[in-house]
Amino acid sequence: MVTQYFRITDPETQREELAQAAAILREGGLLGIPTETVYGLGANGLNTDAVNRIFLAKGRPQDNPLILHIPGPRWLSRYCRNVPPAAYELAERFWPGPLTMILRRRANVPNAVTAGLDTVGVRCPDHPVTLAIIREAGVPVAAPSGNLSGRPSPTCARHMAEDMDGRIDGIVDGGPCQVGVESTILDLTTPIPRLLRPGGLPLEALEEVLGEVAVDKAVTAPLSAGEKPRAPGMKYRHYAPKAPVTVVTGDSRRTARYIRERLGERTGVICFDEYREDFPGCVVEDIGSVADKAEQARRVFDALRAFDDTDVTAIFAQCPGDGGLGLAVANRLKKAAGFQIVDLGEGA
Repeated sequence: MVTQYFRITDPETQREELAQAAAILREGGLLGIPTETVYGLGANGLNTDAVNRIFLAKGRPQDNPLILHIPGPRWLSRYCRNVPPAAYELAERFWPGPLTMILRRRANVPNAVTAGLDTVGVRCPDHPVTLAIIREAGVPVAAPSGNLSGRPSPTCARHMAEDMDGRIDGIVDGGPCQVGVESTILDLTTPIPRLLRPGGLPLEALEEVLGEVAVDKAVTAPLSAGEKPRAPGMKYRHYAPKAPVTVVTGDSRRTARYIRERLGERTGVICFDEYREDFPGCVVEDIGSVADKAEQARRVFDALRAFDDTDVTAIFAQCPGDGGLGLAVANRLKKAAGFQIVDLGEGA
């Protein structure tokens, strides 16, 4: 398969390229699409055959549900039933943006999208190019992250091409992603709204609108064997480079010291900017200042992916605290490590 490439910076003036990209989706093809979070691997979300091709291209387990991407809340009732008022309130506040809502699905949403669940995740991405493509295609776009299953998610078109060139029909280059971690997933079908995956919208922002929000155990620990995931990113080892990762949590000075005392000849380190010089002779990827959670979110997948171009045999990662976007960054690092975690606590 030959993958077409489209560089679209202005959907208003690049109508021909936009139409070609949208036609790939309408005709049952697979298209790499930019969003504010990560690049997605999109297909017509109403076409079962096209959706099944996503799983083949990624090597993704069939019980891992997908997210439908739509251009705004007016499309919610087309694919969801019994939509609660809270969904429209959240959409008014946070869409377009990195929030996926789990709602009751309508019968027109294929089982392939939902992994057979009676619910579906829906979001409106905050990227003008992809919103224009969805409107032009006239269909909801089912899209997980555009990487081979288990690999770090792509935050630029080059990363997506590394995994998907020759596997899919097209990739739209819309520039680097501005958020860097996937969307926050919130289940609105439960009596108390439940956070299923932390992401680009912090838990605290949801609590400001909804009050109480429960946090699913899958955010901080793996699901039990045989437990069915209700949303993407809940069950399987994700975001992993080839070398095994160990996440070290706690006070940043203590985590830096712990890692420094365990450096080997081919050790890789993910660290905060303040500690970059603490690991001589190692391959080091810094992800931003201790206090800058937004920068950590933008850089964490780039850091994980970078090690695959090196000869490191083990990776240690400093981990942020759970406040704000730190919850999402910590979740991605822990998933990359398969929850191989050393907790040093917060003491000096």
